[in-house]
Amino acid sequence: MRKFDDPEEIIIAPSILAADWSRLAEEVARAIRSGADWLHLDVMDGHFVDNISFGPQFVQTLTSTNDFFYDVHLMIERPDHYLDRFIKAGADNLTVHVEANHDVAESLRRIRAAGVKAGLSLRPETDFSLVEPYLDQIDLLLVMTVVPGFGGQKFMLETMASVAAAKKYREARGLSFHIEVDGGIYEETAVTARDHGANVLVAGTAAFGAPDMTAAVRALRG
Repeated sequence: MRKFDDPEEIIIAPSILAADWSRLAEEVARAIRSGADWLHLDVMDGHFVDNISFGPQFVQTLTSTNDFFYDVHLMIERPDHYLDRFIKAGADNLTVHVEANHDVAESLRRIRAAGVKAGLSLRPETDFSLVEPYLDQIDLLLVMTVVPGFGGQKFMLETMASVAAAKKYREARGLSFHIEVDGGIYEETAVTARDHGANVLVAGTAAFGAPDMTAAVRALRG
């Protein structure tokens, strides 16, 4: 279940935001049974994005119930202030935003020093050049394919320029970080994302909202 080593391997990460929270344990078990590889957790603080989701205690509640891989995305203004709490909560990968208010390199260093995988994310409107200085310090690059904050948005095709740039940069320098996409990922857009170089696909409604989640995960994987 704990895939991470191969940045070419397709990884499906259902987003817990789209799950039925009244049956959370069952929903996590359903994702695992359906062949998902990771579970994606979006943490939102109402400042960095215009929405509020959950915090470290919620994450710890999930991670304490099984040995699944938890991909935690911090869409928060001061990720450096909360890193230790999410590390303690059991995050397997912890992704911070390049646009947030923190020392990016120091945040990445702290995450990796704790034995956790370190991810870096950029918004759709952010120029790829802003993440370039950190690409040799990360395990995963998350390219947001919608404006972060709310589910159900339409996939932004223009974000594929950053995905393609990331793949080119990685290959040219012999790096091995994963390339993740999140937002508007369905079977059709998954093909587009994979074709441009993404290997980690975050899916909310397409996974948890599907009548047959196993078939949905298989379709997303291609």
